[in-house]
Amino acid sequence: MKDERREQLILAPGEYSFASLIWENEPLGSGELIEIARKKLGWKKSTSYTVLRRLIEKGLFINTNSIVTSLVSQEEVISAEGKGLLERLFSGSLPAFVAHFAKKEELSEKELRELKQLIDELEEK
Repeated sequence: MKDERREQLILAPGEYSFASLIWENEPLGSGELIEIARKKLGWKKSTSYTVLRRLIEKGLFINTNSIVTSLVSQEEVISAEGKGLLERLFSGSLPAFVAHFAKKEELSEKELRELKQLIDELEEK
């Protein structure tokens, strides 16, 4: 994924919360989306429409005849966020990321087994 496109997919926390509502309920009418955002996020109509407009401008969603659907999956956004985090904080190094958390957080036996299993599966590919 090109850097410019990945940057478009990195969302502020509020944008991500709102986008998640769309992914969970799409396709949905914009009025229904506004009502869901009011109930789940406590947002006013104007806030919801502003964030929806921003997400449409970023190319994540489309609003056609007041029906909102995604152009980009939640998985694509999560992937872009993860890669961005790795690049910003760990110079793109996944081992440095894992090592940081392994040193700072006490990993459970289960977590260690899951990491080992993941590494084993990646080595098999």
